[in-house]
Amino acid sequence: MPRLPRPRLSLDRFRRQLASVDALPQLCVLGLVSGLITGGLMVLFRLALQLGAMIFLPGGNPENFEALSPLTRALLPLLAVTLIGAWLWWLRPAGRQIGIAHVIERLTYHQGRFPVRNWFTQWWVGLISVLGGLSAGREGPAIHLGAAACSGLGQRLRLPHNSLRVLVACGTAAGISASFHTPVAGVIFAMEVVMMEYTITGFMPVILASTMGAVVSQAVFGFELPFEGTGLALGSLLNLPWIVLSALGIGLLAGGFVRVARAGDRLKRVPFALRFALAGGVVGAMAWWYPQVQGMGYDTLGLTIGGSLSLDVLLAVAIGKLLITAFTVACGIPVSIIGPVVVAGGAAGALCGLLGAQLLPDLAAGPAVYAMLGMAAMMGAVLQAPLAALMALLELTHNPNLILPGMLAVVVAGLTSRQLCGCDGFFISVTRHGLHPLQQPLMQALSRVSVPAVMERDLVRSRRRVTLDQASALLVAKPVWIVIERSSDAKPTLALKAADLARWMLEHDETDKLIDKEGRLDLLEIPGQRLDLAPIHLQATLSEAFLRLNTKHADALYVEHGHRPKQKRISGIITRDAIERYYRYSDAPPG
Repeated sequence: MPRLPRPRLSLDRFRRQLASVDALPQLCVLGLVSGLITGGLMVLFRLALQLGAMIFLPGGNPENFEALSPLTRALLPLLAVTLIGAWLWWLRPAGRQIGIAHVIERLTYHQGRFPVRNWFTQWWVGLISVLGGLSAGREGPAIHLGAAACSGLGQRLRLPHNSLRVLVACGTAAGISASFHTPVAGVIFAMEVVMMEYTITGFMPVILASTMGAVVSQAVFGFELPFEGTGLALGSLLNLPWIVLSALGIGLLAGGFVRVARAGDRLKRVPFALRFALAGGVVGAMAWWYPQVQGMGYDTLGLTIGGSLSLDVLLAVAIGKLLITAFTVACGIPVSIIGPVVVAGGAAGALCGLLGAQLLPDLAAGPAVYAMLGMAAMMGAVLQAPLAALMALLELTHNPNLILPGMLAVVVAGLTSRQLCGCDGFFISVTRHGLHPLQQPLMQALSRVSVPAVMERDLVRSRRRVTLDQASALLVAKPVWIVIERSSDAKPTLALKAADLARWMLEHDETDKLIDKEGRLDLLEIPGQRLDLAPIHLQATLSEAFLRLNTKHADALYVEHGHRPKQKRISGIITRDAIERYYRYSDAPPG
């Protein structure tokens, strides 16, 4: 019976193509699907917020804390930390990790694989922290839920780990895009903060994912422009010196925020329940007088830009909201910080604008301009992500007139936070190993490709002792390597160059001293190149292979294919030389 042709479209073929560094069409398909998945999740999350607001908040508005009585809005954060603490209490410390820092940690040290329990925790904590009146945003949940869901799709399909990295970036970008309708800022944030690299192969699928995330969100909620700023302009270049001074102050605030938020190690001595109670009590105390510090605060930011807030409220939001958010994080409550940081930055900028109007009444730009510059400067300084902050400024305001002063404000604030306050990016500061692994050029390059793209496939398996006829049969297929199995458990332990066996057989016969009484040849006794082997799975990246070679002190790795022990087979061998050759020539032009 004639053999049927293998279908051109198959999952195995798709996996093999994704293992390569230039699998752009396949990655774009994943980006498209990732955007749809993340967009759908963000729609569900926002609908859940609205449903909760209809039950607990007047008017069904998840930011309408001002309509509550002082006692109610003061007690609400205590209820929120109680619910969050009760959930986290029963989890192991690893299960409590959520948000953007968790995404970066899983991408860096776990090849983009996410635990399911943390994903469900993110739903619960994300909803309760916003509806419960804590100073929290929805960006962290958006990024974690999207990145983990897209990575879960890749894990379900058993895709190589280099594609999981791209899926995490796609989920990140689509989450930001679907939450704020800022697709370009979502892409830049994913590449600048999460991936920490810019490549064409990474950009295109992430752009597709961000686009589809925005499309899904806009199809449900319509087009939203929360901070309309069209027509506002700097007016006079004489504002630039004051913008520099304002950005300097905002950079100091950003540095203070990072330092307070990262003081959690000192607070670990305080009992778990007391820490949570302190955080809820501080938020509730401030909310008694200033409910604007609660929740996401985007309505407050809109009023700030519109010039509708009094001076004391601006001070409460600029300093109070910033500090209570940092203190909440330091107490171990995993709330999203980007929204509160942007809102506080807008209030701080408005204060600078009001002061500038007093100093230069005829030339100073209005407080609205400084508010918009302040939110970008604060975001860029806290995250150390200047491009993402600038793109967010442009997309949230639709005002290109703010790009020039925005660039100056973002750079000055970022330098101030980094150099004067000694603060790295908020999320990078969670690492404990000096230079972040994603910032190392070697590990970045090796993470872009999986082992099937580099491994040597021409091999045969053999027992340690074979007859001369069996040795000749091994060479019929002209393999490069002969993988020698251990007699005890049939697991490979060494690899022999097939050319060395062929050379020995040409120079010796059955009378040689290496032939035992039973006429068998010991392959381990043949002079030649032999490699100590350790296993690695087919989905691994070259960075995983490189680390495994070092930790196992092996010369090479045999690549296993299959999940059940009885179904596992060897797909190839990857040597240290093959990895080094890939890294040396990966950027060289073809030919």
